Amino acid sequence: MPLLFDLALPAARLLPPEAAHRATVLALRAGLAPKAAVADPPDLAVKLWRRRFLNPVGLAAGFDKDAEVPDAMLAFGFGFVEVGTITPLPQKGNPKPRVFRLNEDRAVINRLGFNSAGLEAAARRLAMRRGKGGIVGVNIGKNRDTHDDVGDYVEGVRVLAPLADYLTVNISSPNTPGLRDLQRKSAVTRLIAQLLEARGRATPQNPPPLLLKIAPDLTADERSDLAEAALSSGIDGLIISNTTVARPASLQSRFAHEPGGLSGAPLFAPSTALLSEMYRLTSAKIPIIGVGGIASGAEAYRKIRAGASLVQLYTALVYHGPGLVQRIKHELSELLTRDGFTSITAAIGADAYMPSTTPHGL
Repeated sequence: MPLLFDLALPAARLLPPEAAHRATVLALRAGLAPKAAVADPPDLAVKLWRRRFLNPVGLAAGFDKDAEVPDAMLAFGFGFVEVGTITPLPQKGNPKPRVFRLNEDRAVINRLGFNSAGLEAAARRLAMRRGKGGIVGVNIGKNRDTHDDVGDYVEGVRVLAPLADYLTVNISSPNTPGLRDLQRKSAVTRLIAQLLEARGRATPQNPPPLLLKIAPDLTADERSDLAEAALSSGIDGLIISNTTVARPASLQSRFAHEPGGLSGAPLFAPSTALLSEMYRLTSAKIPIIGVGGIASGAEAYRKIRAGASLVQLYTALVYHGPGLVQRIKHELSELLTRDGFTSITAAIGADAYMPSTTPHGL
């Protein structure tokens, strides 16, 4: 079945990006997904946050915004799936067109703006999959026109903490005005404290890990402040990184200068450099999920060696199809064997303290 989706890629790319994405989700909802993935080799298993991930390769937020097809995506072989971003109230997001394929650059620009069917719809779907197994995280955000930023995130935690294997606080999308201001040290410290309190009330027993997703466009001072906030706040992990507003001179597509967040191949180097730096700044005490530009086992491996315990991808599926997931896992296992590692855990951070000349900016 992954091959069927891979073969359908050329036809899907004839549609506008958002229409192609919606058609894919509808096909998955109709049952056009594999029944079970090939068993993963034991060396790919990761134990983290009192959970066992069968493999470290996850689906990043953005594909399944409203928790419509998490189990279908798990069946493609992902070790975990993150749904969302989910906002408290339904909202349409930004005007269309708002997604652009940069084919020559193996990249995508989006300015979706947290289009979401809201908490109620997502909670209903997540409640229906209880007991099915598989790790499903939930990415939460705030409504564009809210008068209470923190209150929106608290409401997301209240409703979704009992239904999530982990929660991701998205304060780093570039497409919601003012959102990235929440990454300031004082703001993020206050936000995390209130969310941890809300999580304790919603799930007094076995609370889901609370993760923070950050932007790649941070200054040196902002990176240092966020690392200090992560260490002092009690946050359980970081996701590095979200899309970037920077535009490298190397971009060739005619859509290169569309406003929005850039993802895909051009994001790999700066997001990996940021990952490595945050791993060092937090003294390897905060687990990190590495995301940004992964399209091969070698790139997943570089994220892990830079300090990631787990990795995520999304944009690469647009260009390579879901069969990419199995290829990445196969290549990753081969690389572990080549370097004498018996598990993913042993490779985490292997390169983090090596000198790097990779710039953070694009």
